[in-house]
Amino acid sequence: MGHSTRLFIAAPLPEALKQFFTEQANRYKSEAIRQVPTENLHLTLYFIGNVPASRLPAIQDVTAHMARQFAPFDLHLAAIEPGPKPRSPRLIWARFNNHDAFAQLSRSLTQALSEEPPLNREPKPHVTLARFRKDHPVPHHLESFNPDASITLQVNEIAVWHSELGSPHPRYSILQRYPLTGNPSVGKTV
Repeated sequence: MGHSTRLFIAAPLPEALKQFFTEQANRYKSEAIRQVPTENLHLTLYFIGNVPASRLPAIQDVTAHMARQFAPFDLHLAAIEPGPKPRSPRLIWARFNNHDAFAQLSRSLTQALSEEPPLNREPKPHVTLARFRKDHPVPHHLESFNPDASITLQVNEIAVWHSELGSPHPRYSILQRYPLTGNPSVGKTV
């Protein structure tokens, strides 16, 4: 991995859900859309970026600690649609309903791992399915898809991922997985 490494913390997705999301992304046909490869689909909790490789053990320790603080939780799919701003979208995403445990876990990881004060933004649980190419105009009139059935992602583990930039897509690999083993009362509103 050399002197620096590009990292992020995310929850892996089950294979069946990755296949479902790939099928849904196939509905958006346009030269302006670059689909995320099935093997790269994940639920981001915190994007770290380039850091010295020597920081990896500390990042893994923090991630392991956070995993022990949170119990597994379920996210319910709200829609597959252009986002994050419908009027000026940058991507196609599978957007899940907001969830307290997801928001608390994302914020806790951000606060523990960020070298700068984190932005005070509400974390939005989502999986990026496709990105719009910068060298094409953004396609308009892209439809949203609301699933007929209840589609749930059980978040029962998080992982430290390595991102290797490449063309046409980066290559992601999981360095270490951590099961969520905390008390189920953590992350619930009182």
